[in-house]
Amino acid sequence: MAGTLVSRFAPSPTGALHLGHAHSALLAWRRARAAGGRFLLRLEDIDTARCRAEFASAILDDLGWLGLDWDGPVRVQSAHLAEYGGALDRLRGRGLLYPCFCTRADIQRELAASAAAPHGPEGAAYPGTCRALLAAERDRRIAAGTPYALRLDMAVALGAVGRALYFHDETAGRVTADPAPFGDVVLARKDTPASYHLCVTHDDAAQGVTLVVRGVDLLAATHVHVLLQALMGWPTPAYAHHGLLADASGRRLAKRDRAAALRDLREAGRSPAEVRALAGWPD
Repeated sequence: MAGTLVSRFAPSPTGALHLGHAHSALLAWRRARAAGGRFLLRLEDIDTARCRAEFASAILDDLGWLGLDWDGPVRVQSAHLAEYGGALDRLRGRGLLYPCFCTRADIQRELAASAAAPHGPEGAAYPGTCRALLAAERDRRIAAGTPYALRLDMAVALGAVGRALYFHDETAGRVTADPAPFGDVVLARKDTPASYHLCVTHDDAAQGVTLVVRGVDLLAATHVHVLLQALMGWPTPAYAHHGLLADASGRRLAKRDRAAALRDLREAGRSPAEVRALAGWPD
């Protein structure tokens, strides 16, 4: 139905959900239900080195226990690798991607040698070492089996779009997108067939998401996502980047710290209503 609000919650099954996840999921779910829209659940599991099936099962269990329901089947990214490959092929066919053979150590050496390395929201931008390789040298390395990532040639991509880019955030308002400071972002890593930037924008378009609810720590990445949407002809949804929950010391909640894991709260005897309140959504 035209005009239907579609939100989503898209965790990575790399650990247990904590109160910060609960806050984001409840916000997206409440927005959809209040508008008579749809709430989708997606598991972003392309990082095979860190994602675990047991974490995926626990996510579904914790969300159900918390009182959330979702519309339609859960989208699991690892089941859609061919779709991401097709998107990469389209970009590559337009000359927007190039193979990058650099290791992390190579990149650090290049940055250290440059006194004025450009910095973006994610730190020092890639210096473009492999962008300058001749086609014959690229082909030779690929034929030799040298591992490589695929990077977006940012300057060429911006030229291909040829217009100003914008997105709307419910807190920041109308934002002019400026992806250039990110440099030549990776769209396919050496160890995974596609990157977060590509998969998340592809899936939001494929699933018809109209409102992206996520933490303010991902606001900067939206500048890159809007560029990919323009390049691929995908719609740009509205965004609601919310504040992050913190512990008593003011440190942001994170999986690596087992920060107030929902499973631990459940085992401690907390009720779903109590946990919803701890996550900032009292009934």
